[in-house]
Amino acid sequence: MNRIRHFLSSYHPLVHTLLFGTVMARAASSMSMPFLALYLVATTDMSKGMIGLVIGASSLAGTVGGFIGGTLSDRIGRKAVMQGALFTWAAVFVGFSLVTHPLLFLLLNLISGLCRSFYEPVSQALMADLTEKEKRLQVYSLRYLAINVGVAVGPLLGAAFGMVKGSLPFLLTGIVYLFYGIFLVVMMRKFKVQTVSKEVKERVTFAAAWRVVRKDMILRYQLLGGMIGAIGYSQMAITLSQYVNENFAQGVQLFAAMMSVNAVTVIVLQIPLSKLADRKSPLTAIVVGNLLFALGDVGFALSGHWLLLIASMVVFTIGETLNFPASTMLMDKIAPDHMRGTYFGAQTLTSLGHFIGPWVGGLLLASIGGNMFLVMAVVTVTSSFLYWRGSQLLTKRIEGEYAATGSA
Repeated sequence: MNRIRHFLSSYHPLVHTLLFGTVMARAASSMSMPFLALYLVATTDMSKGMIGLVIGASSLAGTVGGFIGGTLSDRIGRKAVMQGALFTWAAVFVGFSLVTHPLLFLLLNLISGLCRSFYEPVSQALMADLTEKEKRLQVYSLRYLAINVGVAVGPLLGAAFGMVKGSLPFLLTGIVYLFYGIFLVVMMRKFKVQTVSKEVKERVTFAAAWRVVRKDMILRYQLLGGMIGAIGYSQMAITLSQYVNENFAQGVQLFAAMMSVNAVTVIVLQIPLSKLADRKSPLTAIVVGNLLFALGDVGFALSGHWLLLIASMVVFTIGETLNFPASTMLMDKIAPDHMRGTYFGAQTLTSLGHFIGPWVGGLLLASIGGNMFLVMAVVTVTSSFLYWRGSQLLTKRIEGEYAATGSA
């Protein structure tokens, strides 16, 4: 009981609201979106390449939406941006349950990508706004844990509701997002959080924000590394579902189980791996994570039995557990306090990799089958060099600032 009280008192009530909402929203979206490719196969006559393009459109929209939403939140506040994104998102999921034309799926997924790119970085920035600097890593870890708690149950619910044949999961997801948006409105009004100061509003403009991002070489290296890594990572949720469905008995159920194994592995191993990673630099965690991503991809390509697929997913997931929090830590170090929303929003430019990945992955799957995962293993490893170069420049920047402060 004392531990629970300590946990509740350690963070702002809105941080707890965002963590709880993350669990519910991710559980809802993960019972529908991971199965979108299979749903389109069953309900449309689109080719594999076209399906990859439609699904990747969400990430394409996110490449620009995150920067716009993040900068907007630095100007007008987190509240308006987050609430608008959630209510629009709810309408999008309801739309998924109603439409049948491929172009309408494309349009809805573009809007979905904009909503995600507005909401995700702004919610992270709000958590940082409301949390002491020394506790932010803990909050980022809790958010990552909350995501995976939701993802652990979502795919199984999607399979149970018959995602391949029915649209019910999309409708349910929309309802969950609607209620989450309403609850967030109530909580924000109750605590009357001022998420942006007048000084920041005057200093942050779109032009100024773009100039800073464009000139920040460290940020550019991290974004390029994230884009290339995303090309490889995006195969796990999109191309892998088609590969498993086509090559293994009861492929839908097997893929759902693999997604749940992914989330459960994160939940079980996150704390011990985080303690281990704390002793190393974020760059080390990212590089090791990329190597494990690559090993997982090799396993997907060579597995002939469902047990080997599950084992490969575990290896892949350990890489994810090391990689994602470390990249968030790097972004937090790079971002100036008054432009945190802008920088977290800029991080969604890595969504370009999530757009390219499903499209290229679908084409490679159609031409070379499971060997496409071997190609993606090589692609993922190459992103480590860009992170390494960016980390070198970050170290020089920190040392320069420290030396300047000492001289002063």
